Amino acid sequence: MKRLTYPFKREDVRDLRVGDMVLISGKMFTGRDAVHKRIHDGTPPPVSFDQQIIYHCGPVVLEDKKGGYEVKAAGPTTSIREEPYQWEVMRDYGIIGVIGKGGMGPKTLQGCKDYGCVYFHAIGGAAQVLAEKIKSVDNVYWKDLGSPEAIWELTVEDFPVVVTMDSVGGSLHDKVFAASDAIFKKEL
Repeated sequence: MKRLTYPFKREDVRDLRVGDMVLISGKMFTGRDAVHKRIHDGTPPPVSFDQQIIYHCGPVVLEDKKGGYEVKAAGPTTSIREEPYQWEVMRDYGIIGVIGKGGMGPKTLQGCKDYGCVYFHAIGGAAQVLAEKIKSVDNVYWKDLGSPEAIWELTVEDFPVVVTMDSVGGSLHDKVFAASDAIFKKEL
């Protein structure tokens, strides 16, 4: 098991390889479809993403009577929807990692190589368990996009992920596809 602790260092991320299990502690930001599209369309993010991790997640967040927030569920959303934009966000805003589920495509894999990033998988279907790893909601940005689409600034502790795309071009998704394809062709 490896660990990444905020402030994140690009050299630590570059050392990660496909299959590495990682526990992340510190700050991270959520960002889904609407955030990526808004950034792509030319509106810079309201916070610095430099050396940061973006979590493809639309958390279920409740506001308490004092104006604070509590995350009740925080499962990953399907990442492929961000494929048209993700590599540009890597390039333009200096992110070092992306967390999601379902994999991403060749543009993101190339972005990981070109910009020293990794793509992490979080466990789908474990939204409440993952929410327990969120220790605080520190801020929220772009609430006009709606709660699931807003940027939530979170502090996490021992948030579990696995590397499925690394900064040297490794892709667990490609390996699984090739193995499945070989089995399928053998069966024909």
